[in-house]
Amino acid sequence: MSAVGVAAGRRVTGALTIGSLRRQIAARLRDAFAAIGREGTPDLDARLLIAHALGCDSNDVVLHEDRAVSEAIGRQAMALAERRIAGEPIARIVGHKEFYGLDLMLTPATLVPRPDTETLVDAALDLIERRWGRAAPICIVDLGTGSGAILLALLSELADARGLGVDFCEEAATTARDNARRLCLADRAAFVVGDWSEPIGAADVVVANPPYVETSVIPTLEAEVRDHDPRLALDGGRDGLDAIRTIVSDLGRILTADGSALIEIGAGQGGSLRQIAERAGLSVRLVPDLAGIERVAVVARRHQSVKSR
Repeated sequence: MSAVGVAAGRRVTGALTIGSLRRQIAARLRDAFAAIGREGTPDLDARLLIAHALGCDSNDVVLHEDRAVSEAIGRQAMALAERRIAGEPIARIVGHKEFYGLDLMLTPATLVPRPDTETLVDAALDLIERRWGRAAPICIVDLGTGSGAILLALLSELADARGLGVDFCEEAATTARDNARRLCLADRAAFVVGDWSEPIGAADVVVANPPYVETSVIPTLEAEVRDHDPRLALDGGRDGLDAIRTIVSDLGRILTADGSALIEIGAGQGGSLRQIAERAGLSVRLVPDLAGIERVAVVARRHQSVKSR
């Protein structure tokens, strides 16, 4: 976004400091959100947008409120605010998102990681600790890796694990590689382009946040998701289970004898996934998220307890 253009004719007024600019933008966001019946997070959004315009950490916006800023920065920050008002998610505007304590860069080809998916990371860490211990040199495979969020979160907690991320999209795989380098995890993480589990061998743990939204439901999603997340990462087909069927059908080949897969699912899909897994000779345990919604399916061979040793 150019620093000389102000969207919708909006102007920044008065002598500018970081604090006065933050208050102006927060007020603009608050009024715009109220006009469409949304509460939003105008104060937080304003801080993040100004930090992006200044190229600094968001904490610096709070710590240096009295510092003067140029009109050009003010116009740039206000233009970013107008993009936010138009429905673009903050993570898309600033190009990164925190997930499980990691700062992940995003591109248009990657899904914005969401708090719900942290349930999958927690469940995987719990399973690994119970079955092998966190110091075990296990192999983790992340199917549909996107930004690499799930795999990199796990590797950041498991010092001796190694991982492979697979994504259909080259841009997503490149983004994941870049994130691994930035987080100093590239020596234990590799990313390849492929169709789900086709290019991989045996894995102790498989994780996946596949597309699971029914095709007919996508037009009803919030604009921030519908208009800005890649459709490939959302559309799970007529019943939302196309990708899940593909993944589950290959687990018998790729899981080690004691291995398990953890798959994120949509609300109400637990029963259908259980039927798919049982037809493939697999057992399922469902894990709820913080809202009590069944969010993660832990899938294992039938001879193995999915509750872990």
